[in-house]
Amino acid sequence: MVEIPETGRQALDADIMREWAARGIDTLTRHRRGVDELNVFPVADSDTATNMVATLQAAFQGGTPGLGLEALLDEAAGRALLSARGNSGVILAQMLRGLADVWNADAVDAKGFAAGLRAATDAATGAVAVPMAGTILTVAEAAASAAGKAAPFGLVSAARAAAEGAAEAVAATPGQLPALARAGVVDAGGLALALLLEALVETLTGSVPTGALDLLERHRVRAVEETEQVPRETGSEVYGYEVQYLLEANAAAASELRHRLTDLGDSVVIIGSRAARDVTTFNVHVHVNDIGAAIEAGIERGRVHRISVTRFADGAAHAHPAPPGPPAEPRERAVVVVTAAATVRDLLAGEGCRTATAATVADELAAARDAGARSAVVLADTHDAARTARRAAQNTRRDGFRVSVIPTAAVVQSLAAVAVHDPERHFDDDVTAMAEAAAACRTGEVRERDGGFAVLVGGEAVAAAPDAAAAARDLADRLCAAGAELLTVLPGGGSNTGTVTALSHHVREAWPTVEIQQLPAGDDEPLLLIGAE
Repeated sequence: MVEIPETGRQALDADIMREWAARGIDTLTRHRRGVDELNVFPVADSDTATNMVATLQAAFQGGTPGLGLEALLDEAAGRALLSARGNSGVILAQMLRGLADVWNADAVDAKGFAAGLRAATDAATGAVAVPMAGTILTVAEAAASAAGKAAPFGLVSAARAAAEGAAEAVAATPGQLPALARAGVVDAGGLALALLLEALVETLTGSVPTGALDLLERHRVRAVEETEQVPRETGSEVYGYEVQYLLEANAAAASELRHRLTDLGDSVVIIGSRAARDVTTFNVHVHVNDIGAAIEAGIERGRVHRISVTRFADGAAHAHPAPPGPPAEPRERAVVVVTAAATVRDLLAGEGCRTATAATVADELAAARDAGARSAVVLADTHDAARTARRAAQNTRRDGFRVSVIPTAAVVQSLAAVAVHDPERHFDDDVTAMAEAAAACRTGEVRERDGGFAVLVGGEAVAAAPDAAAAARDLADRLCAAGAELLTVLPGGGSNTGTVTALSHHVREAWPTVEIQQLPAGDDEPLLLIGAE
């Protein structure tokens, strides 16, 4: 056993934090394969150490140079939130958020270090809908408790105690989680956290504890030889898909989403900034079977983007031949677009879509099923239409007929979804692609208001202009500046032709790489509707 000196650096500042992060990334990278193997076989793009390395790299590599500890951690936590992948990556990102909320000085001593670990543990545990013993959360709790008890003796002692407490907790995980006991391995996420804490001890003292490394060597052999398989990083094998996305919403909406996703699946983790009061970005992670419902639940509560779906069976195929699956589903699939925009319904009908109003969506779904379709995707561009469509879908789902409802914020988002529809894809994959396309399409409007013209982006008023042409230019500039390759313009029934023509000229001159397309005039309001993709 390596002797760890009692003396060393007794304060943790920005430079030491960067050094710890770099050493932690290096440590996990060197032992990534061994830690990943503790899952017995890795799920593609969803492995414990791989996800944690990617999260740390996103957090600390390429950041703003010269920041103090508080700003460094705040930036790192924000970057990790947007880039975290998989269950372990999301939890690690939330732990960084917990550190950032507490380490708000130029340097922290032993007491501050222990307080940071406690905040990190509480933040991560609070983000998990159903915390379980024998996981990274159990290990974090042990580390935080040990650091708190040793804090009176200095930072080195607190860091050593945290690392040793973590290793001991990892060793106990097979007795807490039946899946680990069956496979004869320790928890991979907890072991990775213990390795990171040992990297901190090395950063402070120059000596490397070996408790976690010893566990890795012992259990790595078991993992390679074991024949019984643990099929994923976390959660029940009942659920076949990992769904993850970013959600722009408020804390109340995120809390509602947590309850909804818990009804749909397991391994629910939702992380965000603890300090945020209004709209913020949350990273949402869940294991489900109904991909469309998981994405729809997010769209109902805010703006969803950067959607990622992993099919666990695909990951398993990398290591073991998969048993023969069910026969491929019939290709007959209907797309039903629910919108009040009559001219757009005509356009969509020409593209092979079924169209409906909220009052007729049930009839359209029934007609699609009676005509031989085996599945349907419903796109509804208002909250009321989506609610009606969900009721109709529930009544239509029988005899193997599958229906998924994708709420959209505007008809241009429905058009973006239709553009990527592929009936040759598996149903769940098609729903994912369509939902992602709809969520990625940002919307803006020009409306007449109080004798002038209001510019709205995502439903929020952002500017006003004295005339419609100026408002249209302002809206296009805002959408293009945020990143756009295509603008889809839907004029209102009362829109002036000259305004739309001038807008087209402006976009071609000011944003030459952005394509613009115009649809037939729609309803009287809004005066102008634009979708940006």
